[in-house]
Formats: sequence, structure tokens, C-alpha cells
Amino acid sequence: MVETWMVRAGEGGYLFDEFRQQSIVAIGWGDVGPATQIMDKSGLWEQVKKARPEMRDQAVSMSAGQIWRFAKEMKIGDRVVTYDPRARFYLCGTIAGECEFFPDAESKELFNRRQVNWVHEKGRDDLSVAAQNSLGAISTIFLIPPAVSDELWSLAPTENSAAEIMPDSKESIASFDPSADQIGELASEKIKDRIAKLSWSEMQQLVAALLQAMGYKTTVSPAGTDRGKDILASPDGFGFQEPRIAVEVKHRPGTRIGAPEIRSFVGGRRPHECGLYVSTGGFSQEAYYEAERSTIPLTLIDFEKLVAAVLINYPAFDERTRQLLPLQQIYWPL
Repeated sequence: MVETWMVRAGEGGYLFDEFRQQSIVAIGWGDVGPATQIMDKSGLWEQVKKARPEMRDQAVSMSAGQIWRFAKEMKIGDRVVTYDPRARFYLCGTIAGECEFFPDAESKELFNRRQVNWVHEKGRDDLSVAAQNSLGAISTIFLIPPAVSDELWSLAPTENSAAEIMPDSKESIASFDPSADQIGELASEKIKDRIAKLSWSEMQQLVAALLQAMGYKTTVSPAGTDRGKDILASPDGFGFQEPRIAVEVKHRPGTRIGAPEIRSFVGGRRPHECGLYVSTGGFSQEAYYEAERSTIPLTLIDFEKLVAAVLINYPAFDERTRQLLPLQQIYWPL
């Protein structure tokens, strides 16, 4: 039976580019030893406990289970998925190799690897709500239900459905104690789901409110007449006082902004202006290179950075924007 596995690319997806470019999925745990030499679960538990004596037994069991799955349960030919939270899409492929150990890897998170043939991408916003919820599990590695796998491998968007999709019974959140960082990552993705549903004008309002919460006054361009900018922000609101910030807002989840769009935006700026380019679809690597060569101060804000800025400045948001994006603060024990 062909299974479908999620292998997360580190917290915040920071290993996603390595996974994609090197055609791999990987986990760390180099201090436990090569996962290729694992013989039995009880021995693996002892190895993890010896390497991480500060961990509680419950966490040791969870970690050992993740390593065992990666090394022993995942099979060549199984489907595998990883996620880019910056651009909000899932990279889907098939496992092409057995577990291998690379002790000289540049990142400790890439010690244990499996080769993958990546096939296609699937936008998170093209999935049903039930599938999105199912893929929100906190574990690094978990089984994806068959119905969700079918959605991921379908080339067409799926109509939203409230139908329940049963998760892998082995991966209940109740089976382990998640960290504050893991809960925060899950919350961030839920917030992005809500923002992704905003219209373009609502997104423009959200970005303007963010700048206002940071102490700027803003002027929002009418639809269709932005003349190269959607928002102008400055201390006085008229652009006479510096910094004068020209803001472009692209609300296209799943569609990356490339170098040509960055060049066009920079070309329309005056020498004394700063640029802020917000894209919920993220940016290509070439776009980042173009921004580094910009003749004006220019910052690119992807979905991850946008949500982080919103959370930091949310207490200063006006009531209208709070109604647009209602959030509730919670506290979680460290």
C-alpha cells in the first residue's frame, strides 16, 4: 500500500529550499547516530534518551517515533509532501531512496536524508478547509489521510467542504506535549488562512493599518489609479517628511513575484523614496537578488513576515481592522 507522508522542512519551513534544490527530505538527530543503523524501537528509545537526557520520557518517545518512521516505515515509492509557509504551497513527490546518513552536512537538520522525485506544487488555498485542517498537525513527520492525498495530487482546485477528514490516529495532538513554538507556528498558519480570504481592497486596508500602528500616516490610492504604488506612508501623511515609503501590495497567494515586477516598482520610485513590496504569494529568488541591487532602500514582505509584523503590532490596530482580522491572545506554558 502506498502511503503519503508529510515531512516538515524545519520550523517556519527554513529548510524548504534545500529540500527542493537537493531533491531530498531530511531530519536531524545526528547526535543520536545514523538512522540507517537503527535495529529496534527499544534500542532507539535508549539512544535518544542518552543523547538528550534532559528530555522527558514522553518527548523521547515522540522523537524516537519520528526517527523510526523516517528510517523504517517510509518506503521507496511512497508519496511525500513538504510545505513552504512563505508562499503557501505544498511540494509533492515520491520517495526515491532509502535513508542515508550525511555527518558532514552543512545543517544539523540534514544529517539523515531520503532522495525524492518532486512532481508538482499544490497551493494551500486550493485545498478544502477540511484538508487544510488535517495538514495542520504539529509533528515533523506524519501520515496524510488518503482523501487529503488525493486533493494534493489533483491538478484542479478543490471546492471548500466542511466534511471531517479523520487524521492519522497515531498523531493526535493529545499524544504529546507541543511546545509554544509549535503552537505558534500552527496559529500563524491559521491566521494566514484567514488573511488569504481577504479581498484585495481589504488586504490594502490591512497593510495600511499595519503602517499606522507602527506610527506612520498613510494615503491609500483609489483602485486602478495607484501610479506605481498602492499606499504612501510618511510621518506627516503627505510625503513631505522622511521617510517617504511607497508601498505595493500584491494579494495573490500561490503566485510569486519575480524580478521584472521588482525592477518595474523600483523604476517608478523617486531618489528620496523608500520601497515596501508586500506579496502574499512570496517572491522568487531572482526577486530577492533584484531587491538587493535596488538603488533605493527596499524591503520585501512575504506572508510569513506580514503575519509576524501583524502579531507584533496588533495591539495598536484600530477597531475597524480588528473586525477585519479578529484575533485573540492566549498564553501557553513554556
